[in-house]
Amino acid sequence: MTIDYNVDADGIATITWNMQDVPMNVLNERSISAFTEAVHKAIGNASVKGVIVASAKSDFIVGADLNMMLAIADMRGMTDFVAGLHTLMRSIETGDKPFVAALNGTTLGGGYEVALACHRRIAADNPKALIGLPEVTIGLLPGGGGTQRLPRLIGLRNALPLLLEGKKLAPKKALQAGLIDEVVPADQLLARAKEWLLAKGASAAVQPWDRKGFKLPGGAVQSPMGYETFTAANAMLRAKTFGNYPAPEAILNCVYNGCQVDIDSGCKVEVREFVKLATGAPAKNMIRSLFFGIGAAGKLASRPKDVAKASYRKVGVLGAGMMGAGIAFSAAEAGMDVVLLDTSADAANKGKSYSEGLWNKRVAAKRMTEDERNAKLALIKPTTDFADLAGCDIVVEAVFEDRAIKADVTRKAEAAIAGSAIFASNTSTLPIGGLAEASARPANFIGLHFFSPVDKMPLVEIIRGKATSDECLARAMDFVKAIRKTPIVVNDSRGFYTSRVFSTYVGEGLALLAEGVKPALIDNAGRMAGMPVGPLALADEVSLELMARIRKQTAADLGAAYQRSAVDDVCDRMVDQLGRLGKKAGKGFYDYPQDGQKRLWPGLAREFPLTAAQPTVEQVKQRLMFVQSIETARCLEEKVLQAPIDADVGAILGWGFPPCLGGPIGQIHSLGVAAFVNTCDALAERHGAGFEPPQLLRRMADCGERFYDL
Repeated sequence: MTIDYNVDADGIATITWNMQDVPMNVLNERSISAFTEAVHKAIGNASVKGVIVASAKSDFIVGADLNMMLAIADMRGMTDFVAGLHTLMRSIETGDKPFVAALNGTTLGGGYEVALACHRRIAADNPKALIGLPEVTIGLLPGGGGTQRLPRLIGLRNALPLLLEGKKLAPKKALQAGLIDEVVPADQLLARAKEWLLAKGASAAVQPWDRKGFKLPGGAVQSPMGYETFTAANAMLRAKTFGNYPAPEAILNCVYNGCQVDIDSGCKVEVREFVKLATGAPAKNMIRSLFFGIGAAGKLASRPKDVAKASYRKVGVLGAGMMGAGIAFSAAEAGMDVVLLDTSADAANKGKSYSEGLWNKRVAAKRMTEDERNAKLALIKPTTDFADLAGCDIVVEAVFEDRAIKADVTRKAEAAIAGSAIFASNTSTLPIGGLAEASARPANFIGLHFFSPVDKMPLVEIIRGKATSDECLARAMDFVKAIRKTPIVVNDSRGFYTSRVFSTYVGEGLALLAEGVKPALIDNAGRMAGMPVGPLALADEVSLELMARIRKQTAADLGAAYQRSAVDDVCDRMVDQLGRLGKKAGKGFYDYPQDGQKRLWPGLAREFPLTAAQPTVEQVKQRLMFVQSIETARCLEEKVLQAPIDADVGAILGWGFPPCLGGPIGQIHSLGVAAFVNTCDALAERHGAGFEPPQLLRRMADCGERFYDL
């Protein structure tokens, strides 16, 4: 059963969403059909005085079924579906029966649009519930009338931030914002809905926007306020997205054009814009990667199935620098006892103070009490004694990228912990197999590559060595989930996946600089392509000194097999000759003056003379983005990656690859494998073998294969 329908002795009909075989109520063809039937049944019954729309599940309705959305590929099919949904919403509004939405829990997207079509919205006082229209976060816009009803309900200026940012509000915040009309105790929700219906009767069965003389709250589109709002919104949007994300622009179009006409005409505007988005590549990419891909990773879909779930009470962290301190914070935040070990008490205590600073900010913002902060701090024990690691379920090593140091702490830690405990290295580049040679139990040795700053970055790259057991892998995944991070699993290799591909973006930026391309063009093109930071600025953030050290370590490891490139030359000149080590040193490709306004170092023009003929922005963007996809495809070919979606999730969460492109593999998929290969062949002719597509892509192009079904 999908929808329950009941009419009580007082003439109040209750339509209760209760979808079977799915954890939450969603809008799909089956549920909408059943809901439509119930709505018309209530409207057509002369004895029904009013209607309550409710849910038998813990949440109300959480939006559209995205599997269904992805499956509708043609514009005609999508148009028919969305237009039918609009017809249903208008039936609720104009059927001469008052409807109340009884929101018992989370109400998002299409679920909130159902509530908007009702004549009143009453929410239970449920602090875990969220209410809003988050469609923009997956490349869509509200397609059930949300862009038209919300501005008409709360005004343009109040509605646009909610629509453009996809904000989700707790019930009391939603009440303050005008999204709902009442918040009542959960056990009084249905009774209050019925009370309102009986008190108001048929007079309440008209929406404000259907009443004669309706005006937009706060001012019309064509008013000084409207002009100011849309002018600012357009400018801010362009500065933020560079036109890469069509959904926010489409939302602005819907509100601007739709709110100058009647509601039915406005809904037609919304249908047109929604269909263009829903059948376009950016939305499909974002749904696939952000919703399904990250969702599956968070649920540990690739975890070995025959291993019992592990729990963690005590964690050891070796090294109290930025990474170690961040890992300690994450573990303590999850309620685990943490032993934070360093070579000196001062260093260990400094690592603990990092967590204290983060929790102090929460206390200052009244999001944490002092007692709660003190309880969290008590979980972290700074020490210099390896014996304190006794009883740890897992030890995470986060010392310098130096084989000898890592080997030394591995032996000392393993001497203090139980044979069943896991030892994990936070290395970003050194192969796990080589590091595991220092371990007495390589089956329990694994890589956990965190990203900086650990307290903010959601990804952990789990690196499985050849000797790593299934049990160790499963338990490591359990640990990552327990500290509220999202894991991807990769196989062992130099640089693994994320460091290896991330370095190509930075490396291509340095290669462009060596070729004489304007530094501002390089970094601006990176940001215009959708990356959070340009490659030169990112090199400064990561540290040119660290990049140079890693490349020298790699050259020493590979010997004659190592191939120097322009990247080595740039690093050597900046670090060894010029002493410009990056942001931490106050100087790199950029200068970092005391006023905090970084600016490109003027000396770059002398050190890397500009060529007369400069490439276009699009040419630079293509090089910076395609090189990442090529290296990712190589990782798939070499079995470093287990699946294309792992690559896309890791890139988006790990270094901010643009979600609108779906990830490095999503970028290939959207363009088409054959077209991507042809473009790369042309790039390789002009810019070298780094753009040569791997055989995996050539084979797929020849066979007409795709990475994803949709």
